[in-house]
Amino acid sequence: MAQQMRRSRVLSKLRKGEIALSTKINLTDPVSVELAALAGFDCVWLDMEHIPCDWEDICNMVRMAKVYDMDSMVRVSKGSYSDLIKPFEADATGIIYPHLMSLKEAKNLVYFTKFHPLGRRPLDGGNADAKYCQIDIQTYVQMANRERFVMVQLEDPEILQDLEEIVKLEGIDIIFFGPGDFSQGIGAPGDFNHPKVIETRKKVAEICKQHGKFCSTPCSLQQMEEYIKMGYNFLNLGADVIGLGIYWNELMSQAKKFLSKL
Repeated sequence: MAQQMRRSRVLSKLRKGEIALSTKINLTDPVSVELAALAGFDCVWLDMEHIPCDWEDICNMVRMAKVYDMDSMVRVSKGSYSDLIKPFEADATGIIYPHLMSLKEAKNLVYFTKFHPLGRRPLDGGNADAKYCQIDIQTYVQMANRERFVMVQLEDPEILQDLEEIVKLEGIDIIFFGPGDFSQGIGAPGDFNHPKVIETRKKVAEICKQHGKFCSTPCSLQQMEEYIKMGYNFLNLGADVIGLGIYWNELMSQAKKFLSKL
């Protein structure tokens, strides 16, 4: 039987009009990924922009996600084209490109991360995504373009002038609105209820809906209904470190109450 690439769980749900959910992994132990999979998430967000992990960490976490048929996406460092494609070759399902600043940069990203006819991603095939040369090259190229996603982070006010052209660009699969850095970019760091943040969040969703593009953003449980109605269909809920922090803080609070009564 001919070998094929693993299909994306996130893209499958989005193409059917369903909501996909991810969670962020800040720890570098694959156990965090396994716990997310056991909880039922569609995808884990791994990070090479802010987290001091290495490629071995990424490869092990991607493998753990695949054990449970869960997607993994890697926020890449903005470096050479090799930094962009290595997560794919480790068989991550997607990459997240931070701080996209122009339409030209978006076009270059497509050029380096999509195969013909969309781009000129360097072709190898000898790694995990092509099952170590066991997938026919034509099948590999076609499936990689269809079943692997490129998500760009719009998190700077400067990008808004190119917003619609970027959303329309073939090869950019998912648009992510990042309120954190955007709030800093408008001079209101951490103010996620700033009128400009709210306005831009809505604008990104509206333009994505107009052009049939999937869109993503972080959210809380309380925000889910609002953001889904707004048009967001790929939502990130929480992070492993947040969960541990809440659990341990509450545990210690209760333990201290107990000890104070002795």
